[in-house]
Amino acid sequence: MTYSSNELLISEIKPEDKHLLASFISNNWGSSMSVSKGKTYNTTELPGFKCKNIKQIIGLVTYNISGDDCEIVTLDSKTNNIGLGTRLVDKVIEKAKLNGCKRIWLITTNDNIKAIRFYQKRGFEWIGFYKDSILDSIKLKPEIPEFGYDNIPIKHEIEFEFRLE
Repeated sequence: MTYSSNELLISEIKPEDKHLLASFISNNWGSSMSVSKGKTYNTTELPGFKCKNIKQIIGLVTYNISGDDCEIVTLDSKTNNIGLGTRLVDKVIEKAKLNGCKRIWLITTNDNIKAIRFYQKRGFEWIGFYKDSILDSIKLKPEIPEFGYDNIPIKHEIEFEFRLE
């Protein structure tokens, strides 16, 4: 099914969404656990925003605010090139500003060329490269596959940030 960006209704995640979130996140990430720079998250417990059609979630972003930092933990969109990912990130930016955050940051892996392009196009700066860090992440989340997008070996984490100051 095709959607226009005007038809997308984005809302905050509510407690009653958890069963849908668990399924959606597990299907996309192998489990509801996410690992970022050695820290684990149960993503079904995080705040975020969802975009849902009548039957299912078609887009989701989760985040974690700690002090004046806001980390985007997961971002997924089942539709491409209609602005859903951008609108989800914009919602996190709004929430981070309301909470007095100075920056938004995130981790992606070296194989995720699409995400690397997506974030740079939206003003996120590449600020860190963590060589072979996935070896430590696999100890925390064994579901991380050896190969990712386009059969690229998953080895490294890349950090991006968006300054709000």
